[in-house]
Amino acid sequence: MVVLTRLIKISGFAILILLAASPVSAQIEDQLSVYSGKNATGYLQPLSDALGSDLNDGLFHSARISGTSLHISFEVRAMAVIFGDNDRTFNATTESGFTPEQMVTVPTIIGSGNAIIVDGSGGTSFVFPGGFDLNSFAIAVPQLRVGTLHGTEAMIRYFAFNTDNSELGNISLVGFGLRHSLSQYPGPNFPIDIAAGFFWQKFTLGDDLVSANALSIGLQASKRLSGGFVRLEPYAGISADMFSMNLSYESDVSGLPKDIAVDFETSRCFHTTLGLSLHLFFLNFNGEYNIANQNSFSIGLSIGN
Repeated sequence: MVVLTRLIKISGFAILILLAASPVSAQIEDQLSVYSGKNATGYLQPLSDALGSDLNDGLFHSARISGTSLHISFEVRAMAVIFGDNDRTFNATTESGFTPEQMVTVPTIIGSGNAIIVDGSGGTSFVFPGGFDLNSFAIAVPQLRVGTLHGTEAMIRYFAFNTDNSELGNISLVGFGLRHSLSQYPGPNFPIDIAAGFFWQKFTLGDDLVSANALSIGLQASKRLSGGFVRLEPYAGISADMFSMNLSYESDVSGLPKDIAVDFETSRCFHTTLGLSLHLFFLNFNGEYNIANQNSFSIGLSIGN
């Protein structure tokens, strides 16, 4: 029988901890482990996909980059993926010598909280754990944007804190990217702003528990509409995204420590962004819809020039 303990609730980034803490907090009895091999991947895949989609959202809200003047803005972005019915289950196979081997449709980590029990030979049973019945996955990140040098700006994302849990350790996210104005070359009368850039991020939890990398390379376009105190700026972008994640943890099978490593298949996709910015003096509010492996929404607030 497999029993999942309750998740540690930490204000601000509880969902991120859910992603990584679930395999650590799993208590496994007898000789069975549903968190080994493909079962572990299938169980955690929806949150891996959602994290990859969220991290590659909110990287810009305008393609306008000044050629010479200094600009600095502090930004907070919130990104959310809404899960579909297909994310709630996966096909798992009984393990560790359980007979007869069976393939069963069971909950993923975001699926139903009800465990699935299958019967085997000699009165044995195999228990697949339930999920946490999640409808969405959301994260919020701070970022700093600084420019410009010949139409080039830099952006940094960063947060780090200690979970106060000896097994989980520290959580951190660090990201860095550059964007360069392409519309500066045709001249000042070019009708829209166009920029190109890349952004790389690394998310870690604990010493070896979770390591994830995200990379986005793309083009952006926007048009700032004339107005008074309030100006609107529709924007759009297309990028090639990459996301990879690895987990390494220790489970206890019948009292014997067992090291388990799970490597998720690197995901690659094209990412389309459609958004709208509202400029009010030194404030910017923006919202966008993103089409990728997991479609998502993003909203943001920026303070700066």
